[in-house]
Amino acid sequence: MGFFGFLLLGLLAGAIAKLILPGKQAGGWFITLILGVVGAFLGGWLGGLLFNAPLEDFFSLQTWVLAIIGSLIVLVIYGFIAGRRRA
Repeated sequence: MGFFGFLLLGLLAGAIAKLILPGKQAGGWFITLILGVVGAFLGGWLGGLLFNAPLEDFFSLQTWVLAIIGSLIVLVIYGFIAGRRRA
């Protein structure tokens, strides 16, 4: 998968993760999309490390699941960090 394909995957995975997470998350849509790209990277890395299942093809279900799970993890961590900063 090329750079722009990976970028698009991360942006869409971040948007889907924001829709899945309940409540209002810290940060706007732009932050969420950037975190989605980071989450897609994290999901691909963890998938390759733990399950030998890296991000391969843009239209692969495995790729999308790993990217969305990684985005959810990053959004939850960011929510805890940003929530502490406000208090």
